[in-house]
Amino acid sequence: MLLSCHVKNFALIEEAKVEFGPGLNVLTGETGAGKSILIDAINAGLGNRAGAQFIRRGAEEALIELVFSVDDPGVLTSLEALGVVPDEGVVIISRRIYPGRSIQRINDESVTSARLRDVGEVLLDIHGQHEHQSLLKPHRQLEILDEYAGEACRKEKEAMAAAYHLYKESVAAAEGFSLSEEDRLRQLDFLNYEIHEIEAAAVRPGERDELTARYREMSSFEKTEEGLGKALQFLSEGRENAEDFLMQAYREVSRIVSNAPAMQDVLDALNTAEDILSDSEKEIRGYLEESRFDPQELHDAEKRLDELNRLELKYGDLCDPENTALAKREEERDRLEDYAARREESIKQKELAASRMKVHADALTSLRKKAAPKLDAELEKALKGLNFLSVQVKTEVTPLSSAGPDGQDGALFTISLNPGEALTPLQKVASGGELSRIMLAIKTILADRDRIPTVIFDEIDSGISGKTAQMVGQKLKEISRYRQVLLITHLPQIAAPADRHYEISKESRNNRTITDVTLLDENGALRELARLMGGTLQSESVMQAARELKYDTKK
Repeated sequence: MLLSCHVKNFALIEEAKVEFGPGLNVLTGETGAGKSILIDAINAGLGNRAGAQFIRRGAEEALIELVFSVDDPGVLTSLEALGVVPDEGVVIISRRIYPGRSIQRINDESVTSARLRDVGEVLLDIHGQHEHQSLLKPHRQLEILDEYAGEACRKEKEAMAAAYHLYKESVAAAEGFSLSEEDRLRQLDFLNYEIHEIEAAAVRPGERDELTARYREMSSFEKTEEGLGKALQFLSEGRENAEDFLMQAYREVSRIVSNAPAMQDVLDALNTAEDILSDSEKEIRGYLEESRFDPQELHDAEKRLDELNRLELKYGDLCDPENTALAKREEERDRLEDYAARREESIKQKELAASRMKVHADALTSLRKKAAPKLDAELEKALKGLNFLSVQVKTEVTPLSSAGPDGQDGALFTISLNPGEALTPLQKVASGGELSRIMLAIKTILADRDRIPTVIFDEIDSGISGKTAQMVGQKLKEISRYRQVLLITHLPQIAAPADRHYEISKESRNNRTITDVTLLDENGALRELARLMGGTLQSESVMQAARELKYDTKK
């Protein structure tokens, strides 16, 4: 149940906090007062599209906060499946709308708009001003029949959708076996060639990096040899070299160290330098001796690198341990070698999937045909309670040319509104007002099956008046016994049965238009009913008529 709605800086609403109760909550007001703005705010709060145009002029953001109480086990299960656990039976949804973005939370946890919409569909159902037009769409008629058919139908539809998905996969798999024998042999021959080429290449993991480094070393050896030769001359081979100078320096320091003990560290350092110099010379000579190579080695390395680059263009980097070129080709070779048996198996799998799908489709057809006459009987009864004097309804379950995820049936609502008239498809005979009442009758029938705890009717009174309107009000009151109802209406007959009556008004303050929502006490509700009945004329006779209408609906 929706406990409260707090709206701030949304369209014409500067700030409003409305607390709702169980049963029938009615909202009325002058035309243009902003009744639908509150519904727009609730819609936005539940994740529907809401751009910067909804932010009140002069404000930086709009805020919608909705507080729900949840105690129905089925609703709790659905919420938990969406990752929402009520806090002591309460779910708090808030959404802040900024230009270009919005931030939404459920019980202080940030969520996406998509997830918020999913949660909103579990908590609240909004019947908009033109939703009854959806009755003209065949898929909506099928949805209504399936909803009436109950839990068994819901589960069978889930099984059907899964079976259909598997069937489509099996069809795609079977269609993959479309090669002629000539094409199969040609592809197999080419695969064997590629597999042999990859295996013959015998590429080692990391081979390219190792070979590249070695190639670079060999190709630059001439410059390396020249540079290291000059280094040896400076160290020991030249007429004036580092080794001779170092020895001279060592002899000079050794002569005076006895007289200058502080120079002992210098003498030790010169001795160490001599060792370092000797080691460096050995390293250079050893490198030059070991690094000499046969020119053929350089040629072979260059040729191998070219081969690796060529293979990479065809198969990717074969030096990469995660390369799957060989494995994929071997897998495809196995498939082609066993092509006939695999094709036969895919056909069997497709036939098996089709058979399973047919089982579920037939089960759905059976459930729908069983539910249809019961729905028709209840719908006729409900429509007579909505001032259809003579009405006959028949739901036709018709076979489709092919199965889909919802089965292999279509549903067609046919209706006769006058004695002697033939049953005719709904879309050909019903007016807007009649469609509105038919949708209300359906909502009434489904009320005890639908687990959504709150339903909003936004101006369901389109095209009706008089006794019909009074009967619609009674029907809405009947729905409110099963679930919370929020209702926007212009008609006193529909507003009269309200458990809680709210007035939505608009006024100008400081050159700004403000929409307010006020919960009316008993006298206020009577005055509002009188206004709906007599406009600005609220004489004692109009007030008396309002009282009679109000209290007659409570009998």
